[in-house]
Amino acid sequence: MVERHGLEGLDHNFLTGRLEDVVKWARANSTWPATFGLACCAIEMMASGASRYDLARFGAEVFRASPRQADLMIVAGRVAQKMAPVLRQIYDQMPEPKYVIAMGACASTGNGIFNNYAIVQGVDELVPVDVYVPGCPPRPESLIYGILQLQKKIRKSGKILEEK
Repeated sequence: MVERHGLEGLDHNFLTGRLEDVVKWARANSTWPATFGLACCAIEMMASGASRYDLARFGAEVFRASPRQADLMIVAGRVAQKMAPVLRQIYDQMPEPKYVIAMGACASTGNGIFNNYAIVQGVDELVPVDVYVPGCPPRPESLIYGILQLQKKIRKSGKILEEK
């Protein structure tokens, strides 16, 4: 008879895993967006949270009004030069780790239509962008796909705690 050292009854249904993988899974499946809707893309972003598309399936249904409670910024629409410092301030107030999705052609590149001195030519000039969602305006399905891509990126990321 083999002695099991106190593990009687654990012949099956035993699950093991690394803590790092569990934390990455939890972060990926519970992103809380701080909305930054500036133009027509914001309407499509709101539609993605409605019952037809149900963004709650992917753990991102809690749109936060306070940046201190959010870890994902969805920049939906064109960013004016006057709005740029506000966007950066909200980004800086978000806790680490934080992620950014640039939604639409205006947020991604400034769009050719608004190619003037008053519009920021891509939100990546202000904050680091993790996922770009193309379109003018992109459909809610596109935003959901972008969130899925961000989840994939979070799961494949490096260490969960940065060493200082």
